[in-house]
Amino acid sequence: MNSMDPDPSATPDLEPGGGVPAGSTPPDTAQTSGLSAPEPRTSRRFPPTGIVAVLAAVVLVAVFVVVAVVLIASLG
Repeated sequence: MNSMDPDPSATPDLEPGGGVPAGSTPPDTAQTSGLSAPEPRTSRRFPPTGIVAVLAAVVLVAVFVVVAVVLIASLG
């Protein structure tokens, strides 16, 4: 398997210690960043599943509060 960085011993114009002489450009490393395909556009609307999840959470909290109030009232 080849490394993405060039082998220093096989790099032309490389001085001892890793420097390059004036006027020489060191070899470039291959790039793997960036997108291979355009990203799809995102919508600005709140999805229906999100609305259902928020409503389910509100109902769950309401049931919890009602049960807590009933339990506290039955203690007194």
